[in-house]
This record gives sequence, C-alpha cells and structure tokens, in this order.
Amino acid sequence: MSLNLVNVVFGMKVRQARTEAGLSLSEFASLCELSPSYVTEIEKGRKYPRADKIMRMAEVLGKSYDELVSIKLDASLKYLESALSSAVMRRFPFAEFGLEAGDLVTLLTREPIKISALIHAILEIGRRYDLKEEDFLRAALRSYQEIHENYFPDLEEAALAFTAEFGPKYNFTGELPVRLDVLETILQEEYHYKIDREAIVANPLLSRFRSVFVRAPQPRLYVNGKLYPRQIKFLIARELGYRYLGLEERSITSTPDRVTSFQQLLNDFKAAYFGGALLMPRANMTADLQQLFDMTTWSPLPFKQLLAKYDVTPEMLLYRFSELVPEFFGLRLHFLRFHHVNDTFHLIKHLNMNQLLVPSGIGLHEHHCRRWLSVRLLQEIANQPIEETHVGVQISEFLESQERFLCLGFARPLVLSPNVNSSVIVGFRVTPDLKQVVRFLDDPAIPHVIIHETCERCPLTEAQCQVRAAEPTQLREAQIDRERRLAINELGA
Repeated sequence: MSLNLVNVVFGMKVRQARTEAGLSLSEFASLCELSPSYVTEIEKGRKYPRADKIMRMAEVLGKSYDELVSIKLDASLKYLESALSSAVMRRFPFAEFGLEAGDLVTLLTREPIKISALIHAILEIGRRYDLKEEDFLRAALRSYQEIHENYFPDLEEAALAFTAEFGPKYNFTGELPVRLDVLETILQEEYHYKIDREAIVANPLLSRFRSVFVRAPQPRLYVNGKLYPRQIKFLIARELGYRYLGLEERSITSTPDRVTSFQQLLNDFKAAYFGGALLMPRANMTADLQQLFDMTTWSPLPFKQLLAKYDVTPEMLLYRFSELVPEFFGLRLHFLRFHHVNDTFHLIKHLNMNQLLVPSGIGLHEHHCRRWLSVRLLQEIANQPIEETHVGVQISEFLESQERFLCLGFARPLVLSPNVNSSVIVGFRVTPDLKQVVRFLDDPAIPHVIIHETCERCPLTEAQCQVRAAEPTQLREAQIDRERRLAINELGA
C-alpha cells in the first residue's frame, strides 16, 4: 500500500471505532488529549499520528495498537479492502471532481458493510464485461469534460498566446488554413525536434500507429507517412501543445497503446484540445458556426466547406463543434464516432452533454438501431468506393420517449485501416431554444426518422422497419416477464 492509502485506512478505522463507541469528535479528541482539528485531519486520511498518540487512541477506543494500525480489514469488508488497494482507486482523479481522501473515508465509514457489498457488485460487473483500469480512467475523463461542457478557457487562451508569440516570426497570424510546413518548422526550430515520416511505414509492427514520440536530447517524432497531410498537421499541432503547455506525463504513441494514469489521459486531452484550437481558432470558428446556423434551409455544401477551409478531418471539425457550441450558442450536444467493421458497428468514441440515450445493449452484444444517422451514413457508403467525405443530416425521434435530436455528420473510409469506415456526428436536442439558434431546423427536406436503442429492444414491425438486423428478443422477454407477473398477481386475487 502507498502511504496515502495507509492514511485512508487508518482514518477509516478510527472514525468507525469512534462512531461505534458513541463518541463525538470533540469528546474523542478530549479523551485522547488531541485537538478536534487534528483528529479531523486523521479521520480524513490527511495525517498519520505518532506511535504514542496511536496508543492513546487505541486505549480510548478499547482497541489494541496492532488492531488499529493493521491495514487488514474485517472479513465482511474484504471487497472494500481489495478496492482500496486497487490501481483504479489509487489513480482515480478524485481531486478533479472536487473530492479528497476525507470525503471517501466519510462515505466508507457510514455503512461500511453495505459499501463493501456495493463495491463487490461493481467489481463483478466490471469483470463480467472485461472492464479494465483504462476503461474507468477514460470514463472519468469523459465525465470531467462533460461537467465542464467540454470548454476550457485556459487552453483556448494558450492557443491564442502561442499564435501571438510565434505568429509574427513564422507568418501565420491570420492565414487559414494553418500550414503544415509552418508548424513543422516551429517544432524543429523552437523545440529542436527531429521529424521522421518513414520509419513507421517501413515497420509493419508499427503500421497501426499514427505517431510515436521518443524522448531524447533531441526529441524525435515519428509520423506515419501514410496519413493525409491534414492528419499529420494535427499531430504536429498537438505535439506543439505538449511542449507549449509543459505537459510531461503523456502517451508516447497515437493511438495510445498503454494508459498508466489519469494524468496521462488528461495531458493527452489538453494537448489535443490545444491542437484543435490552434488549427481552428475560436473567433473564426464561432463566426462560421453562426453562418451555418443562420441558414434558413439545410445545405450540406457550407457544412462540408468547413473541412476545406480549415483543412481538417471530420472528427477534428465536429469535435471542435463540441468545444464551442455549448459555450457560445447555449446548445448542449452529443458527439458520436462509429466504426463499421465486418458488418458490425462499434461505438468508438462519445461525448454526451445532452442526456442522449446511448444504446444500452452494447455490453450485451446487441445490435445498434440501423436508423441512427451514425449507422445510416456507414451503410450508405458500404461497399461503394467514395472519393469524397459523405455528408448526412436527419431529425432522430426516439420511438417511446419521443425525444428528438437534430443530427448532422460525415462518413469516410479510414486511411490506416483497410475495410474500415468511420462516421462522426453531432446531435442537438430539439427544444424551443434550438429553433432560435438553428434556423434551418424546420426545413422539410431534412429526413425525420423514428429510432430506438437496439434491434433486440425495438417494437417496430418488419413493415415499419426494413433495416432490422436482429429479432426483438429482449422485447419479447420483457413482455413474457410482464405476463408472468400478471399471472402471479391473479393467483393472489
């Protein structure tokens, strides 16, 4: 156990024993000849007392010294003990959510046996779905982004400061799109990097990586030369983010092959955010968003032209939407990225700031509703060679809740993954406020599509849905269960 974890366990034991003894904090402190504030520090896991003080505390509590300092918990709390000593608990970013060890101690000692059982249930669910530490840390990062509505003023200002500092020297203060060669020159001249576009391509074992970073007196950034220039430009912009923001703990590969801490993920996110803000400056992008939303009828052309204006990929563009739209237009949105591989649709990345009902059957290997725009776009480009990015729009209405979302996005093949197509979309909950911002919302040319979560839970008939991918097995089981309960109730009538 780490020292901090020892403090937490000790504080938890003291607080639990004091509560069981019926002593208030002030009474216990007085009997131990300690100040109430010091006892509070101990119980919150911030302080660990000297041996003589522990002996006095043990005497007051009717415990032995060894019993109090042992890191072993009662058998009924064994799941709590394993959770406290787990890598997830040690590395979880409590501070980022306004929590500290003391808050955890208070929660755990309130109902320790019940909390232990709850943790056991969570661990069992995690094992059943093969959830790893990385999954929890990534979920924590998504939650961190969502509670901040994915807008971070300090990173926006850092991108503007970078442009102000280096723009005049390298002549890119207002030119769009930002040029790749300019960013590469800054990385090489200001940060003394060596950039290599050949080594990854030459090694089949590395072909899936977009980039590899090597720490050295002269830092080396190996970039996959098979990428499009706009993708390489983002990698360079992100690398400049690591340097300009002073982010040391980071992933060395893109996509990361290992995640060892939340700080690593957070720093990766910050560098990527900086890169996006550098390529798509806030003032320019908000002005373009305003023009897009001011259209009285939907047209895919202005939407698609933003890709060329900033020379970015669909994912970069729509992710930038997710950073600016909530802050400057007051609209919460969701961001979804799907991959289509071997007739299977996989949700790869998502950010959910408007309580979208993301399909609940993912972990149960159910089939995503084929009517979602994300999936529909992928179906439309399947087995069809396309030279340009495919664009789509629709209003999606959930069958049962009747909640509606205006969704727009893109689909395209992936350059590093043969036979894999990718779609990215953003969606806005349809509310009276949305009409005030997005003037093309009522355009009758926009398809209105009824959707559900998964095929297995959908009550639409074959006549109503021609794209069903699986029988409604979960729906039928739920219906049988309701009938069974009615039959039981009738027996007692």
